[in-house]
Amino acid sequence: MTNRRQFFKNTSLLGLGGLLFNPLEVFSAPTSENIFKNKKAKNIILLVSDGMSSGTLSMANIFKERMLGKSSHWIQLYQDNLVSRALMDTASASSIITDSAAAGSSWGSGFRVNNGSLNVGVNGEEYLPIWQKFKKKGKKAGCVTTVPITHATPASFCVSEKSRNSQEKIAEQYLQLRFDVMMGGGYKYFGAELREDKKDILSDFKKNGFTVIREKSEFSQISSEKPVLGIFAEDGLPYTVDHQSNPELKNKVPTLAEMTQQAIDAMKDHTQGFVLQVEAGKVDWAAHGNDISALLFDQLAFDDAVKVAIDFAQKDQETLVIITTDHGNANPGVIYGKEANKNFDSLQYFKHSNDFVLQSLTEKTSVAECQDVFKTTQQIQLNTDDAQQLLTYYQKAESENGVYNYKKLPFKALADIQKKQTSVGWISMDHSADHVEVAAYGPGSQFLKPFIRNTDLHYFMLQAAEVENKF
Repeated sequence: MTNRRQFFKNTSLLGLGGLLFNPLEVFSAPTSENIFKNKKAKNIILLVSDGMSSGTLSMANIFKERMLGKSSHWIQLYQDNLVSRALMDTASASSIITDSAAAGSSWGSGFRVNNGSLNVGVNGEEYLPIWQKFKKKGKKAGCVTTVPITHATPASFCVSEKSRNSQEKIAEQYLQLRFDVMMGGGYKYFGAELREDKKDILSDFKKNGFTVIREKSEFSQISSEKPVLGIFAEDGLPYTVDHQSNPELKNKVPTLAEMTQQAIDAMKDHTQGFVLQVEAGKVDWAAHGNDISALLFDQLAFDDAVKVAIDFAQKDQETLVIITTDHGNANPGVIYGKEANKNFDSLQYFKHSNDFVLQSLTEKTSVAECQDVFKTTQQIQLNTDDAQQLLTYYQKAESENGVYNYKKLPFKALADIQKKQTSVGWISMDHSADHVEVAAYGPGSQFLKPFIRNTDLHYFMLQAAEVENKF
C-alpha cells in the first residue's frame, strides 16, 4: 500500500490535483444508479434502432459532431456517465444471426425462438408477450414505429404468432388486445381495399372506441381517455431524408420523435404507469439497401426520439429508458483515406435516399438524365461509366439482393459507386451476429449487467418494475 501511495504521490497527475480530472472517475457508477437505487420503474420506454450496427451509431455521432458541433443524444449519455451500459448477445434459437421477429421475441417472452416466429417456442409453445403482462398489471401499453405497426418488432412485444408474415392477423389481434397507443405505417393491413380478405379493420377500431388518425394534423384528437391507432403510410413511413425534403410529407407524416411525444403524453397520467416501445424500423431497411443517407438520417431521427424519452424520464424520475438495437445489419463504416473527412461530410448535401433516386429511374432514362438526377438529389457527379452501369439493371432487369428490394433495384451497385464519394463501405446487405449496445437510464438501471443475452432484457424490465413473472 505504501508503494502504491508513493506512486500516485510522485505522478504529475496527482500534483495537478483537481485542476484536471480524476482518471478513476471513469470507472465510477453511473450517476443514475445513485439517484434511482431504491426506486422501482413506474414506466418503461424501450427504444430500438432496428438493425443498427455499431458503425451506424458511430457515423451518426461523427456526422452530428462535424455538422452541428455536438454529440448525438445517445453518445452524450455515455459522455455524461448517466447510463448503465452493456453488450448484448443477439442470437435466436435457430441461428447465431437473428431476424427481428426472434430478436424482439427474446425481449417479449424471455425465451429464444426460431427466426420468423413471434413468441412461439421451438416446440410450438406460446409465450405471453411482455406488453400483455404489463397490461394485466394495470399499465397502459403502446408501440410507435417507422415501419408497419404490425411488423416484427412491435408485434414481438404484443402478440404470439407462428409467422411474422401474418400481419393482417396481427392487426386484428391488436384490436382484440386493445393496446393504448399504436402508431406507425401499415395501412395495407387495416384498410379493406388493400387487405386480402377485404375486412375493414380500421372501421372496426373506430366502432370499438379507438381514436383513429391518418395524418399528423389529427394529433389534437388524441386524449388519454381513448386508445389510439395512428396509421400514416400504406407500408413503411418515408425515410427521414426524403421526408424532410418534401413539405407535403412534413405536414402529413409525423417524425418518430413526434410520435414518441404523443404516445408519452397520452399515457403519462395513468396512475399505474405505462410501457412504450419506440422503433426506428427503417434503419434496418436502409441497411438492407446499403442506403447511406436513408440510414444516417433515420438514425439521427431515432436519436431525436431518444431525447424525447430522456427529457421525460429526467423530469418524471419514475421512468426506465432502455436504448438498444435488436441486431446489427450490413456493418457500415467510414473507410480510411486522404479524402475521408471531405467525402463523409458530403452527406449533408443529400436531399434524397438511394431508394427514392433509384425508383425515379426507368429503362428509358438516358445517361445524361441519370447524371442529372444524382446531381440534383445528392450532389453526386456520376461519370458516364457509372451511370451506364446503373442503367443496365433497368434494361436487363438483373437481380439485386436485399430483403426489402422487391423491385430488384441496383442498391449494391450504387453503394459501391458512392463509396468513392462518401468513403462509406458495407460488408453485406443482411443481418450480422455482432454483440450490440444497450444503455439504461432510470430506476432499475442498476440491474443491467455489463454483458447479457437478449432474453435477459425481458426479466430486466420485469425486475425494474417489480412485476413478478407469474402469469
